[in-house]
Amino acid sequence: MTTAVEELPRTRTANTVVLDGHSLKIEDLVAIARDRHAIGVHPDAVARIDKCRDLLERKIRAREIMYGVNTGIGELSEVILTPEQAEKFQKYLLYSHAAGCGEPCAEEDVRAGMISRLNTHCWGHSGIRSEIVQTQVAMLNQGVTPVVCQKGSVGACGDLSPMAQMALTLMGEGEVFYRGKRLPAKQGMQEAGIPTVVFRERDGLATINGSDLMTGIGCLELFDAMRWLKTQEVALAMTLESLNANLMAYHPRIHATRGYPGAQECAENIRRLTEGSELLNLPGKKVQDAYSLRSSPQVVGAAKDAFKWARYMLEIELNHAADNPTFFPDEELVLTGANFQGTPMAFALELVGMSVTTVAALSERRLNRLMNPHLSMGLPAFLTRGAGMFSGLMLSQYTAGALICENRVLSHPAATGSIPAAADQEDFVSMGMTTAIKTRQIIENAWTVVAIELMAAAQAFDLRAPVRPSPASQAAYDVVRQYVSRLDEDRPLYEDINTLTRVAKEGTILQAAEGVAGKLN
Repeated sequence: MTTAVEELPRTRTANTVVLDGHSLKIEDLVAIARDRHAIGVHPDAVARIDKCRDLLERKIRAREIMYGVNTGIGELSEVILTPEQAEKFQKYLLYSHAAGCGEPCAEEDVRAGMISRLNTHCWGHSGIRSEIVQTQVAMLNQGVTPVVCQKGSVGACGDLSPMAQMALTLMGEGEVFYRGKRLPAKQGMQEAGIPTVVFRERDGLATINGSDLMTGIGCLELFDAMRWLKTQEVALAMTLESLNANLMAYHPRIHATRGYPGAQECAENIRRLTEGSELLNLPGKKVQDAYSLRSSPQVVGAAKDAFKWARYMLEIELNHAADNPTFFPDEELVLTGANFQGTPMAFALELVGMSVTTVAALSERRLNRLMNPHLSMGLPAFLTRGAGMFSGLMLSQYTAGALICENRVLSHPAATGSIPAAADQEDFVSMGMTTAIKTRQIIENAWTVVAIELMAAAQAFDLRAPVRPSPASQAAYDVVRQYVSRLDEDRPLYEDINTLTRVAKEGTILQAAEGVAGKLN
C-alpha cells in the first residue's frame, strides 16, 4: 500500500504538505485538494494516533462502555453491544449513515473534506487505527476520490451522510473517481494499488464524526472569495478612473481616523492601482461622489475584515480535534461531548456569503453609473456611440441585477434553520452544509457580476481614449481585450460574459494588475 511520508520533520517540503494536526493553512488545503500536492503524516502525529489506539483497545478488552464503540449511536446510545456485535457495528454504521442524495460533490470538495478529517486524527484523540489514516493518505496521493452525494448533511453529528459515503470506499464499497473515470470503489482501489480495509471498533465513527466536508468546502470557498474580492478592487479602480472619481475619499488619513484595518487596506490598494492615471486628471471632478464610489473602502473593507474572522474560525477547525467521544491517552480518559457541531463553520460561511453579496451589489451600482448617461460623467448611454440603433451593454446590467437578486435570496441564513433529528436526541443541528452549498453559488454568481463590471470599464476606457488609465488598470484592460473585443456594434454578449467570468476566476486579470501595482492587501 502507498503510505504517508514517514520522515518529514517540517510541515511543508516542496510539493508535499505534511499533516501534524496543528499547522494546516487554507492555502495548504487548496494546494492538496485542488492542485493535487502530495501529503504525508508527521511521525509525531503517527505516534499520537498509535498511542490513542492502544488506550482504546485496552479499554475494549476491559469491557468499558464507550459511546459508538460498544454502544449504539444517537438515540440508540443506551443500547450496549456484545463484543461480536461491536466488531460488525462499524460497517453497519456506515451503511445506515450513507443516506445522502443528489449530484456528486466536486472532487476537490471531497478531497478537502478528507484532508480536514485527517488533520483532526493527527491530534491523537480519535481512537482510529493508523491503517485507516494511511489508506486515506494513499487515496489522496493516488487521486482516488470517493463519489459523495452533495446533500443530506444537517451539520451535526458532523457531516454524517457524505462522510459515511466517503468512508465506504475504504472498504471497497460505493464508487470513486479515478483518472477521469467513475468506477466501483473496489475496482478504483485495485487500479491504484491501494488495499481496502476492514473497519474495527471505533474506526468507522472516527472517520465520519466531524463537520469536515463543510469545513473543507468552506476553506475552498474562502480562498476563492478572497481572490474575488481583490478582483473586485481591480474593477473598482477601473470604474473610478472611468468616472473621473474624486479620490479624496481614499486618502489614508480618513481611514486611519476610523481605524478599520480592512478599509485602510482597500483604500491603499485603490491608491496603488490608480497611480499614474490620466483619466483621474480630467476636468469636471465632483466635490463628492455617490456612495457606490465614495464608500467602497468602508464596504469592501468590512468584507476583508469579515473574511479574516472566517479564516480564523475555519483554521481553528482545521487544526484541532473534533470527535465524540474524545480520548486522552495521557490521562487514560474518555470524554463524550459535541465537538462535531457545525455551527462555528456555518456562522463563518454565512458571513462570507453575506459579505460577497453586499460587495457584489455595490459592483452592480457602479455598473449602473457607467451605463446611465445622467451619471456617467460624459460617457455615452450604455457605453455605445450608436445609442438608439444599438443598446450597447444595457442587457449586461440586467444579468448582473438578476444575479444580485439571486444572491440576496441565497443570503438568507441556513444556520438558523435547525430541524431536530434522531428522535430528538440530536435536537439542534447546524445546517452548515446547506450554508456551504449556497455560499458556493453566491460566489459563482459574484464572479459573473465582477466580470460584467470589468467588461463595462474596459469599454469606458475605449470611449475615453486617447486619455490613458493607470498602468495597473491598463494591464487589467489588456487581459480583458485578449478575450473580449470592443463593442462597436451590438452582438450577442453571453459568450463574452461567460468567457470573462472564467478568465476572472482563473486569476489572470488580478495577476496582471498585481504585476504592476504589487500584491494587493
